[in-house]
Amino acid sequence: MGYSSLKTCLDDLEKNGHLIRIKEEVDPNLEMAAIHLRVHEMGGPALLFEKVKGCEFQCASNIFGTLERSKFMFRDTLQHMQKLIDIKHNPTKAFKNPFKYTDVSLTAFSALPKKNPLSKPVLFKETTIDKLPLIKHWPKDGGAFVTLPQVYSEDIDAPGIMNANLGMYRIQLNGNDYILNKEIGLHYQLHRGIGVHQSKANKKNQPLKVSIFVGGPPSHSLAAVMPLPEGLSEMTFAGALGKKRFAYTYIDGFCISTDADFVITGEVYPNENKAEGPFGDHLGYYSLKHDFPVMKVHKVYHRENAIWPFTVVGRPPQEDTSFGQLIHEITGNAIPLEIPGLKEVHAVDAAGVHPLLLAIGSERYTPYAQTKQPSELLTIANHVLGSGQLSLAKYLFITVDDSNKIKTHNESEFYQYILERINLQRDIHFYTNTSIDTLDYSGTGLNTGSKVVFAAYGEKVRSLQSAVSAGLSDLKTFSNAQLALPGILVLQGNKFSDYNFAKKEFENFNFEIKEKNIDLKGFPLIVVVDDSNFTSETLKNWLWVTFTRSNPSHDIYGINPKTEFKHFGCDNVIIDARIKPHHAPVLEKDPEIEKRVDRLFEKGGSLAGLK
Repeated sequence: MGYSSLKTCLDDLEKNGHLIRIKEEVDPNLEMAAIHLRVHEMGGPALLFEKVKGCEFQCASNIFGTLERSKFMFRDTLQHMQKLIDIKHNPTKAFKNPFKYTDVSLTAFSALPKKNPLSKPVLFKETTIDKLPLIKHWPKDGGAFVTLPQVYSEDIDAPGIMNANLGMYRIQLNGNDYILNKEIGLHYQLHRGIGVHQSKANKKNQPLKVSIFVGGPPSHSLAAVMPLPEGLSEMTFAGALGKKRFAYTYIDGFCISTDADFVITGEVYPNENKAEGPFGDHLGYYSLKHDFPVMKVHKVYHRENAIWPFTVVGRPPQEDTSFGQLIHEITGNAIPLEIPGLKEVHAVDAAGVHPLLLAIGSERYTPYAQTKQPSELLTIANHVLGSGQLSLAKYLFITVDDSNKIKTHNESEFYQYILERINLQRDIHFYTNTSIDTLDYSGTGLNTGSKVVFAAYGEKVRSLQSAVSAGLSDLKTFSNAQLALPGILVLQGNKFSDYNFAKKEFENFNFEIKEKNIDLKGFPLIVVVDDSNFTSETLKNWLWVTFTRSNPSHDIYGINPKTEFKHFGCDNVIIDARIKPHHAPVLEKDPEIEKRVDRLFEKGGSLAGLK
C-alpha cells in the first residue's frame, strides 16, 4: 500500500503487530542504539521511542529490520516495480507480452514528481540542530549522526528535480570542530552522484545547495540507497514504489520534500572541509576521522508531530542488510543483464558487502579449445570491477557452472565448487594501487588498496580435505589449526608487527611444510588469523575476518610461490587476515550501557515480551 507519511507507515506496522512503543524515557547517548541493536539481533519489531531524553521529538528505528517487514510495507507495489525495472532493461518485453505489463503505466504515473505549494506539513515550524534527536551510536563515535538521511543535490549545469541526485550519506550533526547549529559534516564515498555535482559547482567557484530530508514515506529512504539504472531518477523511483508522487517545493533556492518529517538545508563551499568521524560503520569497525565537506546550515524545518527515523550499523547483519535484500528482490537480474555473460553476482553481506564478490559467468569464447581455462570470465571480471559500486570490491571469486546447480548466495557450496577447480598457478589476477571502499581500512590509505580475481573454469582438479591432518598440530610458525570449510584451513599467528617480519614468517612456514613433508593438496586456501577458534566457529566469522582484514597485494602469500613475468602463482594460497597496526578499531558495546538498557527487557519493561 502507499503511505502518505512516516506516521501512516508506523501506524500500519503497529496495527499489524510489527511495531512496539517504548514508553520509558531513553537517552539518545548510546542507549537508543543499544536497544535497537539488541532488538534487531532478536529479529524483533520496529520501535517507536516516545520519550527521548532532552528532545521533544519521537524517534523510530528498525523499520526495515527484517526482509519480511520490508516486503510487507511495499506489498502492493513490489511486483509493479520489478516489472518497471524489467522493461527499463529490456523494452521489447512489453511488446512480446503486453497484458503482463498493462499496470506499468499506472505505476509510471506515480513516478512523476509533483510540485506543491508552500503550505505543506514539513514547513510547520523551524528549529535548530541542537533541538534534533542527537543520537550517538557507538562509544568512540565523534558525535551524533543522521543514519537514514536522504541527501538531495542538483546538477548546477542542468538544474531541476529530474536531474537531481538523492543519496544516503551519513551526516554528523555535532562534535569535532563543527560550530553547533551552523555547521554539519557531509560524508560521501566514491561513485556517488553528489560528488559529480560538487565537482561541477567547485569548477564554477559556487557553493552547492544541499537539502537533507529525514523521514517521510519509507519509499523515500529506500530510493536513496537504490542502485538505479542510469537515467532513472531516485525521486521517480520513490513515487512509483510508494504509489504516491514525490512532492516538493523550493524555498530560498533549496528543494524541500514536502512529505519529509524534517528538512535541513545548507550549502557546501569549494575546498571547505572539516574532520568528520569516527563513526561505527557497517564493516564492523570504526571509520576514522578524515576531512570531508562541511555543510553550512541554512534552515531546519519539521512537520507537526514529526518523527525522527534512525538505524544503527555495525558488524553485519544489521538493518541495512534488509535494504540489500529488498533491493535484490526488486532488481532481480538487473546487473547480469547489464554485463554480457554474467549470470549471478553476490556482494557478501557477512564480509561487509564491498570487500567480497562471488560471481557466476559464462565461457563462450573458445568452445573448440581442448583445455578449459578462464577467458570470457576474465572479461566479465573486468566489467564487474568497472561497474559502479561493484568496483569497490577487493576480492572477486568467479566461476562457470554449466549445470546451473550452484548459487552465489550459498557461500559454502560456492567455495567448495571453485576451490575444487581453480588452477592456482594460472588463475590469480591482481590489480594493485587502485580504489577500494572508503570504509575499508585494510588498504594503504583512504580509498586506496588492491583487488584480486580468482577465476576457475573446468573439471575438478583436486579433492578438498574435510579434517585437519595430524602433522599440522606440530607447526611452530603458526598454530591451532582449524577447519573453516572443506579445503579452507585456518591457522593462528602471533600478533602482526610489520610486513618485513610477516614476509619472514611465511618463508619460515614454507620451510616447515617442506621439512616435515606435510601434504596440503586438500587445502588450496589457508588463512592466518589472530584467533583461529573464533574465525572457524561459523561461516560468518570466517567471511568477516578473512575479507575485512586483508589487502590482496600485501596480504596474499603462497606455498611454493612463484612470480613469472609479473604473474603470481602458488600451490596453496595464504591470506594473512590478522589485524594490522593501521586497521580501524573493532566495534565493541559498552557494558555499562548494556546493563542500563536491561530494564526495558525485564518484567514490566516495554520490551519484556521479546525473546
